[in-house]
Amino acid sequence: MLMPKRVKYRKSQRGRMTGKAYRGSSVDFGDFGLKALEPHWITSRQIEACRVALSRKMKRDGKVWIRIFPDKPVSKKPLETRMGKGKGAPEFWVAVIKPGRILFEVGGVSREVANDALQICGYKLPIKTKIVARPDYE
Repeated sequence: MLMPKRVKYRKSQRGRMTGKAYRGSSVDFGDFGLKALEPHWITSRQIEACRVALSRKMKRDGKVWIRIFPDKPVSKKPLETRMGKGKGAPEFWVAVIKPGRILFEVGGVSREVANDALQICGYKLPIKTKIVARPDYE
């Protein structure tokens, strides 16, 4: 499961997800990418599910780039706990996604295989996504 080796602070505040992603919004490494169309938190488990689906669908041909990393801890208080007594313990890790962000890239496979793989990957995510190609791809 993806998570940082170490972080500066154990617990973080929730923050805001306003605006578009300007960084990480173009296909830079592979030929095709999966672009986010909505803001959301994507958990490390969802990223891992996508990675497995991509590698299975592509039958280990080509290469997969994961362009997001879950570096934000999300804390939760135990069930049936009264209010107060401080912030809960970190439960899982998320990547903060803004619209326009490229989540995954694939290369070294045909357009059909890449489309199928990225479509299955998109089904595993809680947001609307779009498959995009590199601008100079013929």
